[in-house]
Amino acid sequence: MIAMRQPLRAHLAEMARLASPVVLSRSGIMAMALVNLAFLGRAGIEQVAFMAAAGVPVGVVLVACNGMMSGTLVAASHALGRGDPLETGQVWRRALPFAVIVGLIGAVLCLFGETVLRASGQDAAIAAGAAPVLLILGLSLPGNTLFFASAFFLEAIKRPVPAVAAILLANLVNAGLNWVLVFGHLGAPALGAVGSAIATSVARYLMAAVLIVYVLLMSDHRRYGVRQRPKAWWRDGAVARSLGYAAGTSSGLESSAFGAMTLFAGWFGATTLAAYSIALNAWTMMFMAGIGLGIGTAVRVGHATGAGDRHGMREAGWVGLGVVTVMMAVVSYCFVAFNTQLAAVFTSDPRLAADAAAMLSMCAWVMLIDSGKSVMLQAVRGTGDTWVPTRAQFVLVFGVMVPSAYLLAFKLGFGPPGLFLGMLASAVGSLAFLSWRFWHRCREARA
Repeated sequence: MIAMRQPLRAHLAEMARLASPVVLSRSGIMAMALVNLAFLGRAGIEQVAFMAAAGVPVGVVLVACNGMMSGTLVAASHALGRGDPLETGQVWRRALPFAVIVGLIGAVLCLFGETVLRASGQDAAIAAGAAPVLLILGLSLPGNTLFFASAFFLEAIKRPVPAVAAILLANLVNAGLNWVLVFGHLGAPALGAVGSAIATSVARYLMAAVLIVYVLLMSDHRRYGVRQRPKAWWRDGAVARSLGYAAGTSSGLESSAFGAMTLFAGWFGATTLAAYSIALNAWTMMFMAGIGLGIGTAVRVGHATGAGDRHGMREAGWVGLGVVTVMMAVVSYCFVAFNTQLAAVFTSDPRLAADAAAMLSMCAWVMLIDSGKSVMLQAVRGTGDTWVPTRAQFVLVFGVMVPSAYLLAFKLGFGPPGLFLGMLASAVGSLAFLSWRFWHRCREARA
């Protein structure tokens, strides 16, 4: 196929159209976690620590489960790029039962979360307080995977706005239930972190239900055949699952490595753990811009790959990297310049606020590089490459990030800043490798 080169303005306009709603939806996902922290920060450091500790094992499982569903995005994008909308809809239908299975497996794994926390050296009181929070959040995982299966399908067909609406509704419900259940308003018991977990679980099932109903009722449902039951959903979904297995493994490995950072922070005490949790969640909220741009890049690279447009693959990837670098440079500067004001949003405790402000400044530099890495990872996946970046991520997070963070923080006496230095080293290596891998994939496609 002859490639049609687009001017930079056209690339930016298409990226903005695709990525902006995705950024809003992913930011909305993280907004629930930030709202939880804002309520719990006023319920006491102990409640923040319970949620932070519970977030380690359940966060690893959740990210891995969501990664498993990302094969829906790539497979549906390729089908649409080939001009086969009916197959695009069938990709979604086959993803729904797989989403339920993945979510239920994740829920079972969360039953062992307290054991993992105790084995990792966490304080016994924190591990015990985190246990019921883990159980409740684990039960919400099928709702989360169903939502992402549907959101990825809609993003593949360039219709990401409904996911934003579902997330906004879920956030309103989450905030309202947090107010009722954390502090015990309207006659409800004051449940603290447990109440916050209940609020988030209800919100996750709500956003899944809203999005599934939208897909089934959308005006052009016949074009995509979303109401047609797949005849052999397991067999025919092998390609999407294969992509999802690689993405889920990669995401789970990276999340478990970041979970190790949280466990390391817990070794410094409850206050450091709470401060780290505030900084990490604020970082992750802003990082959603990188996630959104990465999804937009994956969709554009996937469509170009399916259509045989080699130049389109290359240009979509490099434009995505350039845009995220400029955007996150501004965000990182704000984290450094306004760290005290940001920390005050989450807590009124002076000591916790001071520690959180310092960590916000430290994570700014990691966030800048890691956002670029996220875009290039999605660009590589958009080409259909799966296991090579997964193996590379394993080496970089467990061969570089975890050991270097441990060495710097504990053996060389850097303390908590050593954790962020270890993350930075891994992010730099990952960005360099994935950029090379994307260039190589484009070169192979042109050959």
